[in-house]
Amino acid sequence: MTIEEIFSTPIFLAPMAGVTDAAFRSIVRELVDEPYRKNLLMFSEMVSSNGIHFRNDKTLEMLQVAEEEKPIAIQIFGSNPKICAEAAEFVEGLGSAAVIDFNLGCPAPKVVKNGDGSALMKNPALVGEILSAVRKATRLPFSVKMRLGFDENLNAAEIARVAENSGVDFITVHGRTRQQFYSGAANWEEIAKVKAAVKIPVVANGDVRDFDSLDKILAVTKADGVMVGRGAQGNPFLIGSLLKYFHTGKKNPPPNFIERAEIMRRHLDKLISFKGEYIGVREMRKHAAWYTKGLKGGAELRNKFNRAETAADFLNIIATSG
Repeated sequence: MTIEEIFSTPIFLAPMAGVTDAAFRSIVRELVDEPYRKNLLMFSEMVSSNGIHFRNDKTLEMLQVAEEEKPIAIQIFGSNPKICAEAAEFVEGLGSAAVIDFNLGCPAPKVVKNGDGSALMKNPALVGEILSAVRKATRLPFSVKMRLGFDENLNAAEIARVAENSGVDFITVHGRTRQQFYSGAANWEEIAKVKAAVKIPVVANGDVRDFDSLDKILAVTKADGVMVGRGAQGNPFLIGSLLKYFHTGKKNPPPNFIERAEIMRRHLDKLISFKGEYIGVREMRKHAAWYTKGLKGGAELRNKFNRAETAADFLNIIATSG
């Protein structure tokens, strides 16, 4: 996949642990209009380089990609340059990834504690070593996702220049620091500074939930693309709607309950087909909470979904709601 092809559909689904698995990715792609579906790039949940190195079964399961999900960017994380490079080479060898993405943004304590994710932004020299090693290990397009900084030291522009000099093809910047986690408003003005600091494409990420916020983030950041994360939780329609709006100016109406219910059924079915009924039903509970957020009687619905034990339970709740 070329950079031109990647940015021909410049609205991307963010990598979100526990959310953007194969089931969710395939649902999102189904809901994108045909003209934009072919080159729509979505990102996997982050995959441990160490897990790949040790051939961990759960890690390898996360690398399984169905044909209908392609093209996909596989996001890896780690802090050992040699092992990260080995992971990138392994992923490329599987033949399913269109892009290798590297995580410099995860704020999770268990990730940061190991010196991975956003913790790496405190060490630009190590970032350079890792990214250079990964660049040498793969011929695929290579991207990086970062935050504005680890704390109040907003060094994203510095890290972006390191990435560019290391051969990275494009950069995604989440407009918050690690210290913020997901609180407060995303700082789009700081993303604009990153865009101005490098010549490679920059993707802006943070607080894009509708047509208005898409217009605003592009106007402020001058970014080459936009990545949507939490706004897509419970709203897999959003990516397709934003792409259509970006290209045509036409706004799809928000999905009604009948449309949401049908997608929930399909989502549950895909989760079960990928993970079995026991795990699929339990993972669907959190998605159901997002699907029903803001709906009249949503709290009662969420209580029912959280008690669902089987697919039949779930489907009955959906059928008797609305």
